[in-house]
Amino acid sequence: MLDRAPVPADRDPRWQSVVTHDRAADGSFYYSVASTGVYCRPSCPSRQPKPENVAYHLTCEDAERAGFRPCKRCKPNEPALAERHAATIARICRMIEASEEVPNLDELAGKAGLSRYHFHRLFKSITGLTPGAYSRAHRAGRVRTELARPDTSVTSAIYAAGFNSHSRFYETSEKLLGMTPRDFKRGGTNADIRFAVGQSSLGAILVAQSERGICAILMGDDPDALTRELQDRFPKANLIGGDAQFEKLVARVIGFVEAPALGLDLPLDLRGTAFQRRVWQALRDIPAGKTATYAEIAQRIGAPKSVRAVGAACGANPVAIAVPCHRVVRTDGGLSSYRWGVEKKRALLDRERG
Repeated sequence: MLDRAPVPADRDPRWQSVVTHDRAADGSFYYSVASTGVYCRPSCPSRQPKPENVAYHLTCEDAERAGFRPCKRCKPNEPALAERHAATIARICRMIEASEEVPNLDELAGKAGLSRYHFHRLFKSITGLTPGAYSRAHRAGRVRTELARPDTSVTSAIYAAGFNSHSRFYETSEKLLGMTPRDFKRGGTNADIRFAVGQSSLGAILVAQSERGICAILMGDDPDALTRELQDRFPKANLIGGDAQFEKLVARVIGFVEAPALGLDLPLDLRGTAFQRRVWQALRDIPAGKTATYAEIAQRIGAPKSVRAVGAACGANPVAIAVPCHRVVRTDGGLSSYRWGVEKKRALLDRERG
């Protein structure tokens, strides 16, 4: 149906989206131009039409029933370019995950139908990782999953994760796991993890650091409970109380909680599946003071149907604040759940917004 506004087109709230070529408005309406006989999506880069020639439509079908044809430039009757790109990269991700060997960049670009340079740039912009890093992260997740099985040997885990030789795996095992695979399977045996608990206006904060970087930032009201949570996460690691130098690191984290504008640039030791790492990278790309919905994060990582999985990855985030899962909200703007309490989430967002 024709959704012709009862007021001149340029006084309709949608007109501003047409003028600014607003991509965020794509899908919410379409506009037709009587002088050209075509209809467009709001983000169409074509020249601004005269308001008196413009009418608004709720769907493509409505516009076509009114006698207009789709614009050949913005192709409103086809998925938006961003959606097509996301679908392409999601397909390539599945291909990488199913491959026994890591596909080379030229092969992946060919499957995507893009140039080598364009594909590499697009893949990183959507997933937050290069194709090679994504492949390594996926394999790391598979290794962790296999090593976690009580009846699986280290050798079996290596082959089940897609490595066809011990030597190729052990060349990167420290980087993938943060420790030897045997120590990982034993729950972090021999791994040294320093930690300390400090107090902030939001309660107790535990900060833990492995040799590779910050591996946990936990928040709560009970310091002993936070320490037990760390022990459960690394049951056989050597947990070492922080010294004066480490206390300065904890103070930096607490300072960021109190004044988010200070920023927090710390080396992180993030251990998770390839999917979780993609979500966590997308969270780190949300600017302070801004929010994104679970659905938007799913779109950004090229998995638009994985909204619930995005929520689960946020809940599994081991480093509060540094990976800002508090910046993810429901579609209606509601705060939803937060691993460390909704009130802390609200307080963090309020502080970031100034």
